[in-house]
Amino acid sequence: MGKDKVSKASKPPGGRGEPTINPPVPGPKGKRANRPPYPPPPPGGRRRSHGRGCCCRCCCWMIFLIILLVLLVAAASAIVYLIYRPQRPSFTVSSIKISTLNFTSATHLTTAISLSVIARNPNKNVRFNYDDTDITVYKTSPKDDDVVIGEGKIASFVHGGKNTTLLVAEIGSPKGDLDDESATKLKGELKEKKGVVIKVVLETNVNLKMGALVTPKSGIQVTCQGIKAVAPNGNKATTATTSDAKCSVDLRYKIWEITF
Repeated sequence: MGKDKVSKASKPPGGRGEPTINPPVPGPKGKRANRPPYPPPPPGGRRRSHGRGCCCRCCCWMIFLIILLVLLVAAASAIVYLIYRPQRPSFTVSSIKISTLNFTSATHLTTAISLSVIARNPNKNVRFNYDDTDITVYKTSPKDDDVVIGEGKIASFVHGGKNTTLLVAEIGSPKGDLDDESATKLKGELKEKKGVVIKVVLETNVNLKMGALVTPKSGIQVTCQGIKAVAPNGNKATTATTSDAKCSVDLRYKIWEITF
């Protein structure tokens, strides 16, 4: 008999024999196979980072200088305020003489009033420079809206330190006519012997001079209330009662744009 060929049985993969070698996983095709795991930094990246750092430092320095300047201005303003201690001026209604206060038509009011106001500056080393002052006279009522019965003006003036100034103005008729309701009510009140209660408002702009320093102009409003007036009967003028009149001053002055 011939020799029989004995074939060795192949061991199944994963057996206890030789370890199984996994075949290599094919990589991506085309250009992706050669791509590095991390993209290289863009050329000139360090230079741009350096430029951003310089810009940030410049911004920080600019902000610091602005804050420092604001602090210096605030400190200088506080020092000036502590040195001069500026106080508000005061105003008092001296007299009000009414020559004419009547209706020449259904809604047109004719007014002729002489107003005297005393202005006092309590400061020794502070001077007030006033622009032209607008004056408005109102008829007041606790329930109704105020009605304008006269308007006038005071020319600009300089109010020196520790000075008392008498301001005189002529008040004329208001611009335009009154509305029907206001005219009807005012006619009835003017006929009464007790008269009407009026209010005087002065409005202008003013700046302060303290040594060599001159502040920016600020608005000032003076409101004088508690005045009782009676319309004249005939050609004889009447004098308003001002004993109970009180004037309030609304002024916010600025030292280098710092408001006090």
